Formats: sequence, C-alpha cells, structure tokens
Amino acid sequence: MVDQYSAEELQKAGRLKQIRMVAKLVNQQNKRALPITFGAAAGVIVVFAAIGLLVGPLALFIPVGVLLGAMTAMILFGRFAQQAQYSAIDGQLGAAAAVLQNMRGNWTVTPAVAGNRTMDVVHRAVGKPGVVLVGEGVPTRVAALLAAERKKTERVAHGVPIHEFQVGNGEGQIPVSKLQRKITTLRGTTLRPTAVSDLNYRLKALQPTMQMPKGPLPKGARQPRMPKPR
Repeated sequence: MVDQYSAEELQKAGRLKQIRMVAKLVNQQNKRALPITFGAAAGVIVVFAAIGLLVGPLALFIPVGVLLGAMTAMILFGRFAQQAQYSAIDGQLGAAAAVLQNMRGNWTVTPAVAGNRTMDVVHRAVGKPGVVLVGEGVPTRVAALLAAERKKTERVAHGVPIHEFQVGNGEGQIPVSKLQRKITTLRGTTLRPTAVSDLNYRLKALQPTMQMPKGPLPKGARQPRMPKPR
C-alpha cells in the first residue's frame, strides 16, 4: 500500500529515516521517479564539471554544480512525493478535507459542514478569496448539497464571493491532485484580514447539516492523512 505510513510515523522518524520512508512511498507509486531525480541531479553536476574543464577553474564549478544538483534533486523529489501523497488518498472519503487542511496560507477549514447518510459531504474553506465550498461523493447528490450550503452561506456572507468545486475524476470535477492549486489561484475580490475574521465568526453560527449514518461506518470511512516530509 502506498499509504502504509501515517503522518505520526513520519513526524516521529528521524530526518534520514523519514527520507527513506517517503522515498519508498514514491518508488511504489512511480518507479521512474527516483531514477529521474538522481539522473537530473547527476546531469547538472556533469554539465558544470564540463564547463569547468572548458573555461575553468574546475575547483569553482564543481562545488556550484553539486549544490545546484542537490537543489534540483530536492525540488523533483518534493514534487514526486506530493504526487504520491495525492494518489494515496485519491478516492478515499475525506480526501478533499485532507487537501484543504494542508493548504498554505491563511485559510480556515471546516470539514463536513454538510452531508447526508450516504457519506456525500461538503467542506468549507474561508480565506482572502472568499468562501470555498468543496463537495465529494456522488455528483448529483453533491450538487444538491452544494446548492443548499451556498444558500445557507449567502445568508451571512453578504457580498462575499462563494466558490464551489466538486472533487473527482468525472466531467466538471476537480481531481484531488489539482484542488489545492485551483483554490490558491482564485482571482477576484480579496478580503481584508478583519473581514475574513468577521466572516468566520458569522459562519460559525450556522448549524452543520451533516447527517451521520446509523450503525457502523463503512469500512475504510476515515479521513486520510497526508504525510508531510521534513
């Protein structure tokens, strides 16, 4: 399994062990990831070594090449690790919430502000671009949940932009791997920090409409965790 390590296990591991654990996850997801990473780093070093041989001094260009090669490897490894994390949670209940809660920037995320007995849910994120509602589940049922949550949000978020997204791989949906980028690149009205705080205060007064199913939860019905390598 790609997601065999929890976030707690990665955080408790030492730096080198943590890198090995994440590298194993990346290799399981994409067999070409590590060869590409090391190959790119080696290529940068070779290029700078060749430049040093041609124009000199070699003692100057080799350290620069090693430094830039290491930076190249770190950037590529980070991207492959992120792709492996997204693949690990894709299709799981709560995948959208996991992505929202790992977004950079000043976002207030409230998972499962609306839902039904069939485990279709809507999550909410509030930031400078306004209110973002993200649904996951069966498209037709999620669309109804999003519409109802939008109406409820509009009662307290007067004039505030409200953005809606459905997570999935179908037509008109956003894949989990692209959700964070889609939200963080939203354009339009930018709310001031005081307006965001006031909006969060008003939204907290709304009663959640999440209806928990009777009986035991379906097998695997848990919010996935996204390990963050350090």
